[in-house]
Amino acid sequence: MNSALRKIYTFAGILAAVSLLAACATEPEKKPAPAPAPAPKPAPAPKPEPKPEPKPEPAKKAKPEFLNVEEKIELQGMPFAKAEMTSDNKAELDKFMAALRKATKAREAVQISAVVVTGHTDRIGSLKYNMGLSERRAVVVKDYLVSMGVDQKVVFWEGKAFKQPIPVTKFCDNKMKRKQLIECLSPNRRVTVEVVGRAINLKPPAAKPDAKKPAAKSAK
Repeated sequence: MNSALRKIYTFAGILAAVSLLAACATEPEKKPAPAPAPAPKPAPAPKPEPKPEPKPEPAKKAKPEFLNVEEKIELQGMPFAKAEMTSDNKAELDKFMAALRKATKAREAVQISAVVVTGHTDRIGSLKYNMGLSERRAVVVKDYLVSMGVDQKVVFWEGKAFKQPIPVTKFCDNKMKRKQLIECLSPNRRVTVEVVGRAINLKPPAAKPDAKKPAAKSAK
């Protein structure tokens, strides 16, 4: 090969090398794109609050059944011509009222609605005198009941003088000696105490008998 051709090939190779270097210098090496960040995990859904269990409705209490109560006591043997209670009269009345206020197997304590106090006398003396005496005796017993805690608003009193004698005293003969007659008529010198009220019934209601089914007719 002549020298002219060598120069041509050499010059072409130099151009090719320069072009390659220029291309490498102008185009920087591309870095790989960074990997995308991982998507955040979704927040866990809030747990539903547990629903409170419904409270059972309280059982309706059955309305109490009431019993009507009527009790009576005779405080006999009061002093002649006096409006005074004897120690026996007070003890009897204390026991009577305590029994009403105490519950039993059959009922609760009695709720007092009214108390009627009636004074009486024997037949010795005038009607006017004995009417006043019987009223004073009733007031004495009424006051004693109030002192025991009975509401005075429910206590009513009256005097009957000798209009309602004890039956047995009809045998007391006016021909008796005065002291003997006074002793014979002692049961009439009294005060009657009647209590009206009600109390809760503690006895269970009686079971109703099952209705009898009609007997089936037998086939003929």
